[in-house]
Amino acid sequence: MGDPHRIGIIGLGVISRAYLDTLAGAPSVRISAVADLDAARAEAVAAELPDARAMAVDELLSSSEVDTVLNLTIPAAHAEIALAAIGKGKHVYGEKPLAASFAQAREVVDAADAAGVHLGCAPDTVLGTGTQTARAAIDGGVIGRPFAASAVMVTPGHERWHPNPDFYYREGGGPLLDMGPYYVAALIQLLGPVRSVTGASSRLRAERVIATGPRAGERIPVEVDTHVAGILEHVNGALSTITTSFDGIATTAAPIEVHGELGTLAVPDPNNFDGDVRLATIDAPGWRELEPSAGYVAATRGAGLLDFVSAGDGRRPRAGADVALHSLEIMTALLESARVGRRLELTTSVDRPEPVPLTPQSEWMGSRAISPSR
Repeated sequence: MGDPHRIGIIGLGVISRAYLDTLAGAPSVRISAVADLDAARAEAVAAELPDARAMAVDELLSSSEVDTVLNLTIPAAHAEIALAAIGKGKHVYGEKPLAASFAQAREVVDAADAAGVHLGCAPDTVLGTGTQTARAAIDGGVIGRPFAASAVMVTPGHERWHPNPDFYYREGGGPLLDMGPYYVAALIQLLGPVRSVTGASSRLRAERVIATGPRAGERIPVEVDTHVAGILEHVNGALSTITTSFDGIATTAAPIEVHGELGTLAVPDPNNFDGDVRLATIDAPGWRELEPSAGYVAATRGAGLLDFVSAGDGRRPRAGADVALHSLEIMTALLESARVGRRLELTTSVDRPEPVPLTPQSEWMGSRAISPSR
């Protein structure tokens, strides 16, 4: 199989632990460098890894020991880090969203294309057995022709558990841009690309009160709408409705439902890799669970990066920049539609990524294909 593909991680916050746990057990890759604005944190993480060195960000970006940069910085820094890495000839895989704005994301994609490097982006949860089993059922005609879907995410807000929730309520935050990528990516997997959107949004309160941590009781301003609803018109004619909220208390709605002329699928939470897929059909209306039939088995955060590394020039990464760019335009267009009060046509589209066959953990963790940085 050759030498492992070398990964340099920039940004060692909470989400990095999930990636570290996955990548440390994958023989196809090696974490060769880590960097963080907190140098002590980088040194501590490097000490846990057998082959990694702690570096400054600029040093990592220029290092000959790094083939792909894993960008786990805050969303506001995603474009800056990605463009810097691309400028050094590195492949880049990042956390969602691809950038803080659609214009920045377009710039990153164009830069990667011009440089001839590969670009990928989370979420990769939709590559697990949950969403992929539902997709296989749809593609297999189990529910007949799909014509509608609903996606629902309702929570009372992150200030109830996050000690520093400010950025969720500033420009670039809000429920749609925070959690929407999971639901939108899943809808693209299930029903394909979107051609137009119509959105509406509201804001329940002007302030939020932090409930935990050293800042408990502190009031923070709300600068974005905190309840967003929308209609997505898919290229295949299906209509999806999406609701994302930091204002609701709870919901009994399935995270995603897909309706076809012969049946309905209840799809598990796309923030998770697995979960039960349930089916009701016109001749058997009671719900029954489907056995997992597709997807990466026992997948964890970082599965999309390993898929990205194994894709090479012969296959598009399933968690690729094309899906991330289209998803971001869908979400930003929904917010703009809510602002201007009219339906908006999209400028991007994307082919559905290749479906994921049912793949044991030992297989999806083990392959390597893309060439080193150019």
